[in-house]
Amino acid sequence: MSTQVADIALIGLAVMGQNLILNMNDHGFVVCAYNRTVDKVKSFLENEAKGTKIIGAYSLKEMINTLKSPRRVMLLVKAGSAVDAFIEQLVPLLSSGDIIIDGGNSEYQDTERRTKDLEQKGILFVGSGVSGGEDGARYGPSLMPGGNPKAWPHIKPIFQAICAKANGEPCCDWVGETGAGHFVKMVHNGIEYGDMQIICEAYHLMRSGLQLTQEEMSTVFDEWNRSELDSFLIEITRDILKYKDEKGYLLERIRDTAGQKGTGKWTAIAALDYGVPVTLIGESVFSRCLSALKNERVEASAVLSGPDPVYKGDKKQFLEHLRKALYAAKIISYAQGFMLLREAAKVHNWNLNYGGIALMWRGGCIIRSVFLGNIKSAYDKNPKLSNLLLDDFFAKAMDKCHQSARTVVSTAVTIGIPTPALSTALAFYDGFRTSRLPANLLQAQRDYFGAHTYELLDQEGKFIHTNWTGHGGKVSASTYDA
Repeated sequence: MSTQVADIALIGLAVMGQNLILNMNDHGFVVCAYNRTVDKVKSFLENEAKGTKIIGAYSLKEMINTLKSPRRVMLLVKAGSAVDAFIEQLVPLLSSGDIIIDGGNSEYQDTERRTKDLEQKGILFVGSGVSGGEDGARYGPSLMPGGNPKAWPHIKPIFQAICAKANGEPCCDWVGETGAGHFVKMVHNGIEYGDMQIICEAYHLMRSGLQLTQEEMSTVFDEWNRSELDSFLIEITRDILKYKDEKGYLLERIRDTAGQKGTGKWTAIAALDYGVPVTLIGESVFSRCLSALKNERVEASAVLSGPDPVYKGDKKQFLEHLRKALYAAKIISYAQGFMLLREAAKVHNWNLNYGGIALMWRGGCIIRSVFLGNIKSAYDKNPKLSNLLLDDFFAKAMDKCHQSARTVVSTAVTIGIPTPALSTALAFYDGFRTSRLPANLLQAQRDYFGAHTYELLDQEGKFIHTNWTGHGGKVSASTYDA
């Protein structure tokens, strides 16, 4: 085999890896394919990659020898120990200035650690979010690279060639240092959880409350996809609802227990770590956990009472309220996601381009929607925007939609159909627009039982303890932020 002919090597020949390699090949890059189980390399070359410029390697050393300098190696393997194991094997074979890219769903703390460790060895590490599923990988994913910025000029031509395009602009740009790329991908996945959950709640209200047929529901989602809700997830929901096989509609035969790979949970944990109220994503994760209690739910359904779930009012009118409630919840979910990005950027000194992130999500990824163009415009107009809800476009949208959200949530409560994500979105909105919350009582309670101190409105920054009972001491606990 001739040496130093490949532009990049990719390790991991599962469906995402194979499709990314074929995508790179389509754009004129020579890719060297490697897999730990080397039989997969042979099979890939003889089948999917037949007739292409793709080359295979049957050992890591052979793979490294095919690469032009600086060597670029991309990993698409299971997150966690497998990534560390490959890095350990690769480092002795690489030279200073060579690049390792982790394209899996790694935890951002792992990416931070790897970036710093490898920099000391002269290796440039990149942790890149890859979104869009197998179809996106093949024809244009959304890519969110972060890590060592010195690597970006060397991977930019490949990444921006193979990614999705939105209005001609690549859905890929440098995100930031250390774990920024994987953090942004994690938040993307959390927002994906939220989007899916609010759509599922709308479906539940249509199915059990309005008693619509699957064909009718599919038509509703088709109409919604021509409104502000125009998005990939609304589109596929329309298609899923009308899908039939030889036994009829498939959806109603699917077991109602949801799985998860952890990224939504990581987003909720990060929200707690950074003290950011990302409530909608949190509820979406808990809803999946509740769905997993199938046997308990079946048992409870025969024991616990509740109201008649059938809606008695004007169905057409309620569907319009539901569309607006969905739009309002979507705005709030993204506002919360960007709040989390802003707080993490502050803590880690990441210089995140929020408009650029919205553009990266415009195409190729699961949460792609027309709506992301409005987010990009908001941050283009004001890069220091503290919250999306304060942008004119979104403030006006919420003004038009919040009353419908109230109608939907109150109706759902009355007829006993659970809407945890739609409900928490509205609760957050009302909390965020309230200048005086009851946390003053909470602070008094904390000081009463634990001497945790409080601040007075006219003495901000001065922490006071009161001897509420008359027999308490004057010593207070140290203060901390929730």
